[in-house]
Amino acid sequence: MATRAYAGGEYRARRRPAARKRPAARRGASRVNLDRVGRIALTLVLAAVIYSYLNPAIDFVKTYTATTAAKAKLHVLLHENKRLHRRVQSSGDPIVVDREARAQGMVAAEETPFVVRP
Repeated sequence: MATRAYAGGEYRARRRPAARKRPAARRGASRVNLDRVGRIALTLVLAAVIYSYLNPAIDFVKTYTATTAAKAKLHVLLHENKRLHRRVQSSGDPIVVDREARAQGMVAAEETPFVVRP
């Protein structure tokens, strides 16, 4: 690029246009610090994400504890089921039938019932 121009047989130095003045940055309280605004926005977004995970985490803990309690209750009920199953299997035994009948106040056909009062 030429810095001189040819005008009628002689070279003249071209004048450069004056540099434009850039507006000075504002000084004082009205200036916005974008780094700080970005950090605050990022912190708020992070807090919102953590809050959105809070309810499912609480539900997970509740479900875990309920499952543990249900398993314990299942084992108790299985034990009771086995006991009742054995009782049903032995209910046809004549000794068991006689014992249950006497517990309800019944007497055998060949026996004579009587009441003892204190």
